Amino acid sequence: MKAADARVLLTGASGGIGRAMAQALQGAGAAVLGVGRAAASPLAPGMDWVQADLTTATGVTTVAAAAADWRANVVVHAAGVPAFGPLAGASPAQMQAVLQANLLAPMQLTQALLPHLRRLPQAQVVFVGSALGRIGLPGFSVYGASKAGLHGFAEALRRELADTPVQVQILGPRSTRTAFNGAAVEAYNQATGTAMDTPAAVAAALLRLIETEAAERFLGFPERLAVRLNGVLGALLDGSFAKHRRSVAAASLPPTPKGNPV
Repeated sequence: MKAADARVLLTGASGGIGRAMAQALQGAGAAVLGVGRAAASPLAPGMDWVQADLTTATGVTTVAAAAADWRANVVVHAAGVPAFGPLAGASPAQMQAVLQANLLAPMQLTQALLPHLRRLPQAQVVFVGSALGRIGLPGFSVYGASKAGLHGFAEALRRELADTPVQVQILGPRSTRTAFNGAAVEAYNQATGTAMDTPAAVAAALLRLIETEAAERFLGFPERLAVRLNGVLGALLDGSFAKHRRSVAAASLPPTPKGNPV
C-alpha cells in the first residue's frame, strides 16, 4: 500500500520507536492515529490520538471502536515492554506484564479489529517483533518468549487470512536503545558485540515494509543471517553464545515497566 493511501493505527505511539514511526509515516503522506496511555500527544503535529491501556479489555474495546470509526486500514502493533536479565531474577508479575503487553494485547486487539479490516478492499496488520524472538540470546528469555509467540501468531494468522483482504506482516528489528537503555544492557552489548537499531532505522524499515507489502523484514547483519541459520541449525548454535551467558550472569531484570516504550 502506498503511504499516501494508508490510515495507520499505531500502538505505542508515545515510545521512542513509536514517535519515529509516526514522524516517518506522516512524512510519507500517511494519516496516523496514535495509541497510548497518555491523554494526548504533541509528538507529531496533525496526528490523531486515542488514550487507552491495551493490557485491559476496556482498552482493547476502546481502540478497536476508535480505529473503525477513523477508518484505519493499516494496524501497526508497536507497543510493548522490555525485559532483560537472568530468569532467576524475574518475578511472576514481571513475566506476566511482559507477556500481556507484548503478546496478548496485540493478539486481542487484532481479533477485535478483524471484522472492520475484513470489510475493507485492502488492509495490512504489521506486528513489530524482534530478532530476539527468532534467536534466543541469554538474558532475553522472557522478552524473547513474548516476541517468539508474537511471530508464531502472526505467521499463522497470515496463512489463515490468505484469502481475505487482510495482509499480515512482521517487522523484526534488533533491540533498540530507547527500549533497552539500562546500564546492564549497555554492558552486555559492549561485552558481546550485540547490536541495536536506532528508532529512525526501524521507522524507515516499517515504511518500506508497508509500501512493498513483503511478508517479513528483519533488520541488521549478521542478525538476518542468524535468524535463518537458527531456524535450520538450532541446537548446533548453542555453544556460540557462551560470552552472552557469562555477561548476563550478574544482571537482573528492571522493575515492571509502567509505560509502553517500544
